[in-house]
Amino acid sequence: MHAHCKKGGGECYGLKEMTLLFEISQRLISSKELKNDLSPILRMLVEYLGAERSFLTIFNRNNSNIYIEAAYGMSQKQKMLGKYRLGEGVIGKVVELGQPIVIQEISKSNLFLNKTRSELNKEGRELSFICIPVVVQNKTTGALSVVRPFNPHITYEEDIHLLSIVGSLIAKTVKLRQEKAEELEQLKQKNQELESEVKANNFTTNIIGNSSKMRDLFSLIEMVARTNSTVLVRGESGIGKELVADAIHSESNRKNKKMVKVNCSALPDSLIESELFGHEKGAFTGADQMRKGRFEMAHGGTIFLDEIGDLPLSTQVKLLRVIQERAFERLGGSDTIKIDVRIVCATNCNLEKLIEEGRFREDLFYRINVFPIFVPSLRERRNDIPLLVDHFIHKFNRKNNAAIKRITTSAIDMLMVYPWPGNVRELENVIERACILARDNVIHSHNLPPTLQTADSTATGTQEGMTGVLERLERQLIIEGLTSTKGNISKAADRLKITERKLGTRIKKYRIEAWRYKV
Repeated sequence: MHAHCKKGGGECYGLKEMTLLFEISQRLISSKELKNDLSPILRMLVEYLGAERSFLTIFNRNNSNIYIEAAYGMSQKQKMLGKYRLGEGVIGKVVELGQPIVIQEISKSNLFLNKTRSELNKEGRELSFICIPVVVQNKTTGALSVVRPFNPHITYEEDIHLLSIVGSLIAKTVKLRQEKAEELEQLKQKNQELESEVKANNFTTNIIGNSSKMRDLFSLIEMVARTNSTVLVRGESGIGKELVADAIHSESNRKNKKMVKVNCSALPDSLIESELFGHEKGAFTGADQMRKGRFEMAHGGTIFLDEIGDLPLSTQVKLLRVIQERAFERLGGSDTIKIDVRIVCATNCNLEKLIEEGRFREDLFYRINVFPIFVPSLRERRNDIPLLVDHFIHKFNRKNNAAIKRITTSAIDMLMVYPWPGNVRELENVIERACILARDNVIHSHNLPPTLQTADSTATGTQEGMTGVLERLERQLIIEGLTSTKGNISKAADRLKITERKLGTRIKKYRIEAWRYKV
């Protein structure tokens, strides 16, 4: 071997390579710090090759992301920018294929993405990029890369050979870093899931549900609660619209202020304006003293207008001004009162139809319909029935000092097929009745009301026939299987004791979207 060569302009690589590898191995053996920082080895590599920079990327198997773990000749900001997907760019291809790649002139390559926003040449000199996979037990854990000045006299096989040896020396350390990073990400993901669950449960102890529709509802509540926007909660009677309003208030920045509730359908037309806006002394017969209205009492907080569709037209006009200007006058008074209040409305009426019939003002509708929230009926989220039943049993036990332990499978089956026209409110009443009738601290099917045990009331009579009932039950079993396995069709098939192919056919038949059940 010659003492000098034209490749490097000085001492030939071969004379220095053994020294470099010996120093790297000695550092790995003696230095505990290298377990946390591999940049000294990358510095030695850069200095030996006369390179611009070198960096180590690690492959995260959980999310197929590749990120820069250590670097030399690169800023912290550039390191943060160096993130790749499996198969993306040179590094993504190297990790995916497990084979080294050399880009002799990176400014002419479309495969080189330059995500770190580094210089593609220095002082007018072209740069080359060499990247090799770091392999442990025939599995690629990351990639080792070097950026060096382009030299047409260099045989890049020598660089690949050297980097491969260095990669094998640091492979065990890279593997440990990979496992540590993946474990940390799993912990973060678990923490996020727990935080989401806590948020969902913290809305109120009475909003129960884990179905996809309820998770969507919780997400909407969380988003709008942080604002001061007017909210219109819509849905059938008995679904818990008031609980949604409570959740919006408790999650808002007004949670320490008062929340005032008004049932518009429960107040007579002659009194509703006085209730909402208050009155001065002598405003009408019987008004022997000044009285603040609900809006004034809710100043700084939230007012909940339930069943707003039942407001008389004359009151709707005044309500429109309050929403627009946040100002009003008490009955019999002339002083304008300014208020700061968050307005949440609710209705089970078809407001669009009421507008067509002239019973609800269109301009008021647009004012209250800023952020509509549709609460699903109970029959649209049957997966939540078991959770609700457990909640109501626990509630009844606390209320009446009872000791109901469980509900039988046959009773749950009856609850699952019933259409629930009264929604959650009806279910709560049914469970309370069943708890009273239970004699052995267990709710049986015969403890449920007769309406749940008749073919007509459950829509399982001549309208559907046996085929319809069986199909509905089969669909429900599939949904339960997907829910319990978080949308994993293979695991759901095992649980249901059918083949994955048959389950896939039935999922397609019943138009079930399995992806909705993934967490």
